Amino acid sequence: MPHPESEAGNLRSVDLRSDTVTRPSAAMREAMATAEVGDDVYGEDPTVNRLQERVAGLLGMGAGLFVPSGVMANQLALAVHAAPGDEVIVEETSHIYNYESGAPALLSGLQLRPLAGDRGRLSPGQVAAAVRPVADVAPRTRLVCAENTANKAGGVAWSPERLEAVAEAARSRGLAAHLDGARLWNAAETTDTAPATLAAPFDTAWVALSKGLGAPVGSVLCGPSDTITQARRRRKAFGGGMRQAGVLAAAGLHAVEHHRAGLSEDHAQAGRLARTLAELPPFEIDPQAVDTNIVIFEVAGGGHAPSDAASVVETLEEDGVLMTVFGPRTVRATTHRDVSEADLDHAVTVLEEHFG
Repeated sequence: MPHPESEAGNLRSVDLRSDTVTRPSAAMREAMATAEVGDDVYGEDPTVNRLQERVAGLLGMGAGLFVPSGVMANQLALAVHAAPGDEVIVEETSHIYNYESGAPALLSGLQLRPLAGDRGRLSPGQVAAAVRPVADVAPRTRLVCAENTANKAGGVAWSPERLEAVAEAARSRGLAAHLDGARLWNAAETTDTAPATLAAPFDTAWVALSKGLGAPVGSVLCGPSDTITQARRRRKAFGGGMRQAGVLAAAGLHAVEHHRAGLSEDHAQAGRLARTLAELPPFEIDPQAVDTNIVIFEVAGGGHAPSDAASVVETLEEDGVLMTVFGPRTVRATTHRDVSEADLDHAVTVLEEHFG
């Protein structure tokens, strides 16, 4: 969907900050306008129920729970798998550790154990070594979390075999395993693997509707029926109980049924952007390391070139290309369904003009 040119200065705007900035399509808005609704706190919203059943089926799990955000999905999973004072193993660049406002401690009294993985991915050996011994002085290790794709590592997709091995390392030591699948749809596309196969090793998993699929709101947490019953109660306690939520669930259903096929285009655009950046002197990136729709590159500087990420982002913004500062010298760009071929052409032209 091309972005309109602004009236002031006739400037094309290309928003590559995140795949959360998408806007509902006309067909999605129509689905929302005509959605059949009820009170979801009573379990009576038929559209929410259809969405939950559909996503649970796609993930091969017994039940699903529609929640406002991915952060809530993660925090519900942590809350039902562990008790206050317990410890949760995560990778040190994970969303749970870096971008959820300290919620494990704030909401559930949990301690995180961050481990340095390989591009956002843990290994079975790391999990085994991190499990605490049973002792009065130690927290109890209860849960291992994996994030697929690994956002902060650059949208890196796990192989099905590695996911299974990490989950098995958890199971063999009496731990639960949870999958943060914010971009699991992207991982499934790039690895040519069914979402259910990627989710199968885990006790709980969730997927976002508001990222690559372009819905305005929401995620679905999935797991066994009894676990989701517990999560539903926690959702109410966390303030996530919604009433006529079918208006939002209809957007998610439309996205699941009609937008997954477009993810391959997002990945192709990310690859093109990465190849462009690799040819520009101020930047460092390995295009072969771009698995999905997230492009993370380093600002090397040198000569008259900018030496920090903020300068690069500010320069691009002057010509209507928006990216995200991801570190002092690190920039993130994310392709998505609202970035047209013409939009990407513009972004490439701006990059080459300023940094070629």
